[in-house]
Amino acid sequence: QVQLIESGGGLVQAGGSLRLSCAASGRSFSTYAMGWFRQAPGKDREFVAAIGWNGGSTYYADSAKGRFTISRDNAKDTGNLQMNTLKTEDTAVYYCAARLGNYGTKEYHNDYWGQGTQVTVSS
Repeated sequence: QVQLIESGGGLVQAGGSLRLSCAASGRSFSTYAMGWFRQAPGKDREFVAAIGWNGGSTYYADSAKGRFTISRDNAKDTGNLQMNTLKTEDTAVYYCAARLGNYGTKEYHNDYWGQGTQVTVSS
């Protein structure tokens, strides 16, 4: 099993930046693909970005392309989501997720989830 803990959320003005982190423990994180999802109030959880087990491949939702960057450091068992040029519509609880094999862009693709971290973007 893998345990995931997110951090780095907070309140930021539109146009600002935040860097989310996901700390993993348990089985070797380097064998898991990782993703970030988010859930805004009253909405379904949606895919944001994903990265392969070795960091060699990444994939972004259209809403994240050009503004967000996903990365990972397997030596430190951490994953990150750098979010720039934030918009009010980015306000949500952000979750990191993990699964063995290729990354998954659907909720049900992922086996392990963190508890989430709140990101609030003010206008």
